[in-house]
Amino acid sequence: MKTKSDTFQVENELKWEDASPGVQRQIMGYDGQLMMVKVKFEKGAIGTPHTHYHSQASLVASGKFEVTIAGETKVLSTGDGYYVAPDQPHGCVCLEAGVLIDTFSPMRQDFL
Repeated sequence: MKTKSDTFQVENELKWEDASPGVQRQIMGYDGQLMMVKVKFEKGAIGTPHTHYHSQASLVASGKFEVTIAGETKVLSTGDGYYVAPDQPHGCVCLEAGVLIDTFSPMRQDFL
């Protein structure tokens, strides 16, 4: 398993992986301490509620999402963001097709 990405990531040279129905992800830059992932959602797709030990900060690059973190729900649109502390349950529903930019610390080895 690679423990760091190439220095540059060119979108049309990176593969998209199916994460769940209507959800695809593209692994961007990472090393052992940090990872950035682009996640593309179709309208109505669900980011299944889950937990992980990583800290996560995410940006809504496009679209509209209903995001639930530790029982609190907000509707977020392009330009908004959110933070998830380690082990907090979180998930989302895509209200308008869009893209999230997720960052994790440390990197998500389970994505590689």
